Amino acid sequence: MTEAKAPSGQGPLAGVRVVELAGIGPGPFAAMLLADLGADVVRVDRPGGPGLGIDPAYDVTNRNKRSVLVDLKAPDGPGRVLDLAARADVLVEGYRPGVAERLGVGPDACHARNPRLVYGRMTGWGQDGPLAPRAGHDITYLAVTGALGVIGRPDEPPPPPANLLGDYAGGALYLVVGVLAALHHARATGTGQVVDAAVVDGAAHLSAMIHGMLAAGAWQDRRGANLLDGGCPYYGTYETADGGYMAVGALEERFYDEFLTLLGVDGQAPARTDPARWDGLREQVAARFKARTRDEWTAVFEDSDACVAPVLSLREAPHHPHLAARATFTGHGGLTQPAPAPRFSATPATVRTGPARPGADTAAVAGDWDVPGLLTPPAPLERKASS
Repeated sequence: MTEAKAPSGQGPLAGVRVVELAGIGPGPFAAMLLADLGADVVRVDRPGGPGLGIDPAYDVTNRNKRSVLVDLKAPDGPGRVLDLAARADVLVEGYRPGVAERLGVGPDACHARNPRLVYGRMTGWGQDGPLAPRAGHDITYLAVTGALGVIGRPDEPPPPPANLLGDYAGGALYLVVGVLAALHHARATGTGQVVDAAVVDGAAHLSAMIHGMLAAGAWQDRRGANLLDGGCPYYGTYETADGGYMAVGALEERFYDEFLTLLGVDGQAPARTDPARWDGLREQVAARFKARTRDEWTAVFEDSDACVAPVLSLREAPHHPHLAARATFTGHGGLTQPAPAPRFSATPATVRTGPARPGADTAAVAGDWDVPGLLTPPAPLERKASS
């Protein structure tokens, strides 16, 4: 029998080297996920930015990383990044198409130094197409994919879903999936490749089930008229007596029946499959929820299969009994933050270090990665004499 190895505490990607060219949004989040999973992520920060406009000590998307400072516009800046890329397994960048090439650190330059490198590119519009060179943000990417149009009440404008659906679900997570798939291919064949991750592609892909339902006639192409978009009275949110909210997801018949019983709404079982009765059912459900506080309703439903839960704030969430029991949130360096996910039985991931401070790890990275040039003062830019 093979002796089981003790958990490393470093995650399943221990030993994988990643270069992250600093940016904001989905690129840093993707690199954080790789770092959480154990990769040695070196973030290449440039003097003076970029940043979220907050103290870097609080930017948890830079946890588990190390940082070096490189001015890519200095004469020797590109060479320093290429030296890192030559020793890396993965590089992640989030510039507009063509910018990395103009800076001298595009895929061709990197692959000339390291043919096995997985070159991950994170943009909103993608590397090609009419909008590729244009600026955009999460909400504009979602808008054109149809994903934004399915969110919200039919009589109100679609609400911005923070930047969780586009930047992170449709962008960062797809970049990570692509990078890991390409890394698997590179290790099998010795050949790297470019991963073109675009928020528009990922967000569209997320809507695959809904497109299938639309084609089958089981989804109406408008908001607030369907089973999962707020049109259904037993899948949505309701205000409570104290101004809180409860979330209801009692889709299956047995869950629906238990929901009605605990809520105290009698004689409405047939309304589940009769959309003509949904408005009347919604009014009754709303009235019942308004009769008690959020905590009171939480107590009513907490030991049931009615699929009802309180809507918590960001500060409340870490204290929910289930999330606390699973340590879904963790503390590190005085910061409460989501713990690494998913979980691994043999190679658990942890928050090993707090947010990397720009340039703080230059000496350590230069030694560990055998890139002594990082320690050389950057060459000054030549300035043309004024006439």
